Amino acid sequence: MTTNETQAARNPVGSHVPVAGGLAATGISYADRIGAEALQVFVANPRGWATPAGNPEQDAAFRAACAERGLPVYVHAPYLINFGSHTEETARKSVLSLRHSLRRGRVIGALGVVVHTGAATGGRERAVALAQARSLMLPLLEELRREDGPQLLLEPTAGQGASLCSQAHELAAYFEVLEHHPKLGVCLDTCHVFAAGHDLAAPGGVDRTLRELVAATGPGRLRLIHANDSKDVAGAHKDRHANIGSGHIGQDPFAQLLAHPLTDGVPLVVETPSDKKGTEHAADVALLKKLRDA
Repeated sequence: MTTNETQAARNPVGSHVPVAGGLAATGISYADRIGAEALQVFVANPRGWATPAGNPEQDAAFRAACAERGLPVYVHAPYLINFGSHTEETARKSVLSLRHSLRRGRVIGALGVVVHTGAATGGRERAVALAQARSLMLPLLEELRREDGPQLLLEPTAGQGASLCSQAHELAAYFEVLEHHPKLGVCLDTCHVFAAGHDLAAPGGVDRTLRELVAATGPGRLRLIHANDSKDVAGAHKDRHANIGSGHIGQDPFAQLLAHPLTDGVPLVVETPSDKKGTEHAADVALLKKLRDA
């Protein structure tokens, strides 16, 4: 797909891509192979606290290749980050880890950095955990004042444990404590929100969910969608992704999502199961394009 074609797409569709071996060397070839119009990457081990420096040559080549192809890029921050943690060490490392992802995101030209909204651990009250999130995250948001910096995209979870934010309406409190910062946005994961109790497969389910999200955050805050079907039923609070159309959400809600006025211009990235060649990712991307263009 050419740059102009990608920019013309109502909703660019792509995938999380592997980058072991180099952002450009591995990530771009994978994106090309699956027909991606958008992509998401890790810039650190998603299950660790390491904050590795990038490879300047790979960074430059990756940024140039994405610009040439018109690919919007997103970074997913490590999973261990939890600004609601009662453990001082986890909170401290969460700041360092997210700052690293944000800075690396700016270097590679990412539009947004996705971070999970976390949980109130140690039996602490949700309000206490949100107050801590405010004290730790507002300074990071203030560091994003540069125009070429990415947005911070909150991703509600599937509702496991003492989740700080899983259902769409719970974003309201998160946005309130972060003062509706201009660099704050939302990444909506369809599997997460389905698992949290928003039945996207029910009549009107997609519309209700999107309108609830906008009511909680204000307009224009939805910046990315993780398009994942679910291996489990609505409200199961289980984060188990399935390929598009093969789970309990099914194809039709994704068609509705792609056609809804509140998602206009929002990229979709799949995080579905696939082999190393990207065979299933290519199929999911192709199916979403077909639903979008029907």
